[in-house]
Amino acid sequence: MSATITTIHDKRPINWITVIALVIFHAGALAAPFFFEWRAVGVAVFLYWLAISCGIGMGYHRLHTHRGYKISKMGEYFLGLCGSLALEGGPIFWVATHRVHHAKSDKDGDPHSPRDGAWWSHMGWIITGAGHHNKTEQLGRMAPDLYADRFYRWLNTWHWLPLAVVGVSLAIWGYSYGGWHSAMAMVTWATFLRVTIGLHSTWLVNSATHMWGSKRFKTTDDSRNNWWVAMLTFGEGWHNNHHAHPASARHGLAWYELDITWLQIRLLQALGVAKMVKVAKTDSRLLEEREAA
Repeated sequence: MSATITTIHDKRPINWITVIALVIFHAGALAAPFFFEWRAVGVAVFLYWLAISCGIGMGYHRLHTHRGYKISKMGEYFLGLCGSLALEGGPIFWVATHRVHHAKSDKDGDPHSPRDGAWWSHMGWIITGAGHHNKTEQLGRMAPDLYADRFYRWLNTWHWLPLAVVGVSLAIWGYSYGGWHSAMAMVTWATFLRVTIGLHSTWLVNSATHMWGSKRFKTTDDSRNNWWVAMLTFGEGWHNNHHAHPASARHGLAWYELDITWLQIRLLQALGVAKMVKVAKTDSRLLEEREAA
């Protein structure tokens, strides 16, 4: 396993394609205040929720990686598409990387541990090493369940396409009602700024929640519960709870640990859409709930 990890995340060379893309998105984010429009802000907030809570939290993380609940295949595909809007790679890449993280958390071979440096854990790991976002067959060894599905193989290769289609469509829409200023507002707010904030919020789960916060469970890693990261990521910041109970679809286990992503899964369960929902009890056991009638 460790040899495979080293192949995927070589710390030495800079991945210039990734660096250039991140520079463009950060520059576009800095330009957003010059094209302020409330409509663009509203679209950005909606897409932020769709990509980070529905796509990364409900989809890539709690469903595709840990199989904390079950929904229809079309529902899985929809959440996978939402996840691609975060610009964090395709589902096979994301799931494979995260499964390695759990297998080697804060040990030799962890793709993004703060023990290798705070900067490394936050974004250094993604901008160095050979880019393997599209190495679908190689990554499929760590995510064979997704690799077996033709849709996920396609999405892993073309993970940037949904974001590009949405971004261009929003720019055209903005131009249709407000000319170039509105088009640029949509581009800078709903694409560049929204994606940039989402990237850093998700990366904070890799960095901040392994350095700062409280530790409810005695895990073998440095995972912490961090309330402000949880607020930015709709519940992903209750990270010590998650590392203690990886399969649990619920991360905020106490009444005061707001977990919006869990509330959405719970709503789907009440509607009979989500089934076999796994929930961690506070006494450190896992309860697999009965399927909704």
